[in-house]
Amino acid sequence: MLRLVLPILAILTLTSLAADPKPPIPVWPGLAPGEKEGAAPEADQTKETDGKVGGRRLIRLGNVSQPTLTVFSPPKDQDTGAAVIVCPGGGYGILAMDLEGSEVCDWLNSIGVTGILLKYRVPSRPGLPKHTAALQDAQRAIGLVRSQAKDLGIDPKRIGILGFSAGGHLAAAASNNFETRTYSHIDSADDVSCRPDFTLLIYPAYLTLKDQGDKIAPELPVTEKTPPTFIVMTQDDGIRVETAMFYSLALKNAKVPCELHVYPKGGHGYGLRPSDNAVSTWPARAAEWLGKVGVLKK
Repeated sequence: MLRLVLPILAILTLTSLAADPKPPIPVWPGLAPGEKEGAAPEADQTKETDGKVGGRRLIRLGNVSQPTLTVFSPPKDQDTGAAVIVCPGGGYGILAMDLEGSEVCDWLNSIGVTGILLKYRVPSRPGLPKHTAALQDAQRAIGLVRSQAKDLGIDPKRIGILGFSAGGHLAAAASNNFETRTYSHIDSADDVSCRPDFTLLIYPAYLTLKDQGDKIAPELPVTEKTPPTFIVMTQDDGIRVETAMFYSLALKNAKVPCELHVYPKGGHGYGLRPSDNAVSTWPARAAEWLGKVGVLKK
C-alpha cells in the first residue's frame, strides 16, 4: 500500500515544484501547411456535463490551427539536460491540454526533464488521414527543438516524445516516420533529424487494425531504427490492450528495446491523476525506465 501512496503524494505536489512555462513558440513561421486564414478560433470545448478525471474537470481544446510549443524547464539544480515533447490525446478532435499536457510537463520537471508541450492541429483535416496535419506538426516540432537545443539548454541527443491516446498514436507515428519530412522544407530546423531518441506511449490508440487481425497500422512502419519505447495499458481499456501487445511484439521482432506495462484496471484517459488503481504508479515506472536507458544522466 505504501508503494502506491508515495507516487500519488509526489504527483499531488508537482505544481509547487515546477517552473512557470515560457511563452509559446510557433511551430511554423507562418501558416501551417495547407492552412488558410480565417480559421475558427481555439476554444475549450468542455461542457459542464462532461465527466471529470480524478474529481477535476479538464481542458478540451478544439479548433487548433496554429501549433505551438510551450517549454517547461526544471529547476537548474535538478536539470538533467533531457527533454520530452508531450502530445496530449483527444481522438484527433480536441487536445486534453492539462490532463495530458501541462500536468505531464510538471511531472517531467520533477524528475529533471524539460517538458515541451506540443499543441498540434485538431480536428483532423477533411479528406486527409486523421494524423496527417498532426504528424507534420510533430516532425517540425522535433526538428525545431533539436535545432534550438543549445538555446533551450538541452542535449540534442536526448530528446524524446511522449503521447497519450491519439497523442500516443502521434508519438508512434513520429517515431516511425523520420527519414523524410511529410511537408516541404521550410528552413534550417528541417535540416536536422526529426527522429525522437526515445518514446513513451501511454494508453496509445490506433496502433493496429482490428479487422485485419491486429496488423500494425500502415503509418507505423516499425524498423530497427524505431526508438526505444515504453508503453502503458490497462486490460479494461476500451482501446483494447491487444493493440499495445501487438505493437510491442512488432518492436521486439525489429530488435527495438521495449518495456510494456499492463495493469488490470484503470480504463482510459487517466493521465497522471491518482486513483486506487495500480496504474497510477506508471510515472514511477516510467522514471525508472528513463534512468535505465540513460536519459536521466546529467
